[in-house]
This record gives sequence, C-alpha cells and structure tokens, in this order.
Amino acid sequence: MCGIAGELRYDGHLADAEAVHRMLPCLESRGPDGEGLWARGPVVLGHRRLKIIDLSEAGGQPMIDDELGLSLVFNGCIYNYKQLRDELQGYGYKFFSTSDTEVIIKAYHRWGADCVQHFLGMFAFAIVEHDSGTVVLARDRLGIKPLYLAETRGRLRFASTLPALLAAGDVDKSIDKVALQHYMTFHSVVPAPRTIVNGVRKLPPATVRIIRTDGTSTERVYWEASHVRRTDIADAEWPELIHEKLKVAVERRMVADVPVGVLLSGGIDSSYIVALLAEQGQRGLTTFSIGFEAAGGETGDEFAYSDIVAKQFDTVHHQIRIGKDRFLPAVDRTVAAMSEPMVSHDCIAFNLLSEDVSKHVKVVQSGQGADEILAGYSWYPPLANVPLDQAVDAYAKEFFDRPHSRLAQQLSPEWLIGEDVSRAFVAASFGRPGAETAVDAALRLDSQVMLVDDPVKRVDNMTMAWGLEARVPFLDHELVELAAACPPALKLAHGGKGVLKDAARGVVPDEVIDRTKGYFPVPGIRHLEGAMLDKVRDALSAQAARERGLFRQEYVDSLLADPNTPRTTLGANQLWQLALLEMWLQDKGI
Repeated sequence: MCGIAGELRYDGHLADAEAVHRMLPCLESRGPDGEGLWARGPVVLGHRRLKIIDLSEAGGQPMIDDELGLSLVFNGCIYNYKQLRDELQGYGYKFFSTSDTEVIIKAYHRWGADCVQHFLGMFAFAIVEHDSGTVVLARDRLGIKPLYLAETRGRLRFASTLPALLAAGDVDKSIDKVALQHYMTFHSVVPAPRTIVNGVRKLPPATVRIIRTDGTSTERVYWEASHVRRTDIADAEWPELIHEKLKVAVERRMVADVPVGVLLSGGIDSSYIVALLAEQGQRGLTTFSIGFEAAGGETGDEFAYSDIVAKQFDTVHHQIRIGKDRFLPAVDRTVAAMSEPMVSHDCIAFNLLSEDVSKHVKVVQSGQGADEILAGYSWYPPLANVPLDQAVDAYAKEFFDRPHSRLAQQLSPEWLIGEDVSRAFVAASFGRPGAETAVDAALRLDSQVMLVDDPVKRVDNMTMAWGLEARVPFLDHELVELAAACPPALKLAHGGKGVLKDAARGVVPDEVIDRTKGYFPVPGIRHLEGAMLDKVRDALSAQAARERGLFRQEYVDSLLADPNTPRTTLGANQLWQLALLEMWLQDKGI
C-alpha cells in the first residue's frame, strides 16, 4: 500500500518534476516509509512507500526495469504474486526483488495490458514503456484502490488522492453541478469518472487506460460480475460454496511480511473473518473494536458482540473507547483525509480506529462489502417482487436521499440543473443486460458504484491517513462473481445476507449471526449538539459558504432550528450532509 503520483506530457514539453514533487507530501501518510521520484522526458513518476512486502530497498518505487524498458508506480497488493512469480520464472524472467511490484512489471512485459486479468488483489498503477512512451493506467476490479486524474490540454496528472492533484496546482477547482446533484441525491456518492471538482476525474473500477505519446487514449472495462443465475448449483449447495470462497479470500489476504490484524465490529462479516482465520490455525490474532459515548438515547458501541467473538477465538483483543475529548478534534482531521466529501458518520469512527490500530499493526482485514454483494441492506427486500421495468422508481424511493423535486427547495437556483441525473444514471444501469431481477440490478449497481465510492473509499481514506493497509476479503473478485450468480431469494433470506448466515452457522457464534443488523454507531454525528453543532453552524455560516451559496438560506435556517429531525431516506442527518460538504470544500481551499 502506497501513494502514487505522476505527470505525462504530450505537447512536446518535459514533464514537470516539481509539480509531482508538490504532490508527495499529500501522500506521505499513505506511504510513511520512503519516497521516490523518476523523470524521463515527458513522464515523471512519484511514490510514497508503505513497506508491507519485501521490506528491503529492492522493493522501492518508482521501480525501474531497464532490461525490460519499463517503469512502474503501484499502490495496493497482489495476493497471488508468489504464484505469478513462479509462473513468470518459468518463462525465463529473472527477479531482483521479492516484491509484488516487480511481478507487475514482468507480468506486463509478458501479457501487456491483459496482465490485470492475472492479478488477484487490489491495485492502482501506472506503467511506462521507455521505448514507445506509452503509459498504461489501471485500477482493480472493485475499485478498492483509488486513482484520480487531472487532465488539461497537452498534459495528464494522476495521484492516489484528489488533494494531491490540487497541491500540484493548475486545476479547475469549480464545482461540478452534476456531481453536486449526485451528492445530494445518491447518499454523497459521485459516480466515476466525475468528482465534485470539475478539474479532477477518477478512473472507474476494472478499467485500463492506454495513453499514447500524442495524447490519444483508449479505455476499456476488463471485468464485470454477471448477475445471471447459475442453474448448475442447487439451493442447498450455496452456503458451502460461499464458505469455501470466503475461506480462500481470507487466507489470500494474510500474505505480508508484517503481522496482519482484523477490525472486529461485532457483526457477522468481521466475526466470520476472525472465525475463518482461527479455523486456519492463526493463533494470537490481534483484533480491534471501537466504541463511542452514548448520545441522544443511542448507544455508541457493540462491544458485547465483539467480546463474544474475541473470547471464543482467543484473540489479542483491543477495545478502543473514544470519549468526547477525542471525538471533536478528529472531525477536522477526518475531513482533511477525505479525497472526496463523504457524509457517512462512519468516517470519523474509522479515522479514530485507524489511529489506534496503526500503533499495533500495519495491515488489517475488514468486513466491508458483504452487504453490497449479499443483499444486507434495508432497500433490497422492497425490490424483491418489483418487475424489472418498474425497478428504477422503486430503487429511487428506497435509496435516494431526497426526490429530485425537493432539490429546488434546497439548492440555490444557480446550482440547479433541470434533469434528474441520478435517476437517469440508475435507469441506464438497470437497463443494461446481465441482471435478471430488480434485486440483481440494484446489487450490480451498488457493487460497482455505491460500494466503491462510499464504504470502500471510506476505509481506504481513513486507514491510509495513518499508514494502515486495509484488506477486504468479501471483495475478492471470485467471491463477488459467485455471490452475483446466487439466487436473490437466498441472499434476502433471514433478514438479509441469508446465504452468508447459513454458511457461518456452526463457525460463528449464534448470538452474532442472529443479532439485529447493526451499523458503526457514532452518536455524536447522528445527534448534533453542543460543540459539534457549533462546528456545523460555523461551517455553514463561514464567508466561503456564503459566497458560494450552494444552499437556500431558508433551508439551512430550518435545519439549524431543528438540527436532528430532518433526515434523508436512509436516516442520515440532513444538516450534517450540508455541513460536511462545506467543511470539505473549505478544507481544500475551494
């Protein structure tokens, strides 16, 4: 896990090494263990390193292979790198390191851009062909690792974070009106390639972009999970198949030259990971849970459940209790760590959790992704009997934060656009072939978009803010493919994730499997009061916010008068949603 950056020119000028160098301090937390810069004519590559595999200097980046004529910067982990290394050695390749980074270089030389099909893992990388000058950018299948782009006439810059591109300079920092509508409608998600900033875009998941020296480029999507039924599998066989795939996924993610821990929330997803690692013989596994002070009559921890799992599997368990003295100061730090504004209160929890966890380990496994691939959320059951041709309206009713018509009473007139772009986006996705039911269509969309730009991005941004690598076994692409082909009824059973609950029975304690679904409880955000409410009010009344004028003042005033009642369809605090966006824009100098 690292931070990458770079610039390529196709206007006849040398690449600006100083601009790339300005990006690297923004990536230091992602890679606190080293820094590298490589320049060759129209291309400059920059890198910040987090040492996880091959801790020697031979694994440093940018990695240059003069014999093959290739240079690479890479963020992520290739879990099957040892197997690929053996295969490539069989083809005659010689290695000068034991890193997964070098495996990517050799794999690219052997298979070209199709090398991505051979990788099991999470990755974003840029590879340069010395002779041709061609640059290839790629992102993993589920978008676990980010890659942001800033393109102007004759130049393309890229980085692991959006703020790094802003630090390089010469970026159009105006707000994208379409992205703003997505933010207000789609639970703060802005689908790729857009971001809230007009001058910055992001490479979509499962995408390879090949850029030639004249600036022309081609882009292709190299993977998608098919949501079409597997007729060769009986209903009774699915739990065991899911169990075996998850078992392999968890085992793969133990590959490291440093210890690996687990973020244990007390839910079935992370508990299952711990159980499988124990089943595989892991002893002395380090686990971590977080809890907050109660507020508004809402509890702030799930320690009762995480303690059950920690005790049963004899983990070295850490309960991290966060008091009000740590909570408020963490808000600004959390906003600063966001590559894009993310409304979920979980962000602060993950930032504080990552701060403490990073004192013990450099790698953790986490349970994100299970709800999006196995139908664990509340908006899936209402779609169960909806015909596919009526699914868009049903999905929008359940998931969208507010109907499009309400935006006219909330956004200032100059920020409104006529079209309901979020509904059109969903309609285009649902209209594509490869999803047989409304639930299938929703799961496909959520796994490709909402998952990538909400929970996965949240975990990446907050863990990497503390130099902590998070691995997500539920997003092993082979498990995702299997889950996509599973009948929706099996996933919706038992209140959601039914097939996973059946798979976990006898492995995970029943108390955890049969509990009511929980969420990362952060009462201090769900119930705004005191100093936190003052902070929200200050953000929305700041001069920058007034000059920007995103929201109708009467709407803001009504929320401030009743800060905790108006909520979005999914229960998010509307006042926090507005304030978070302003906090982020002000933090980034926009």
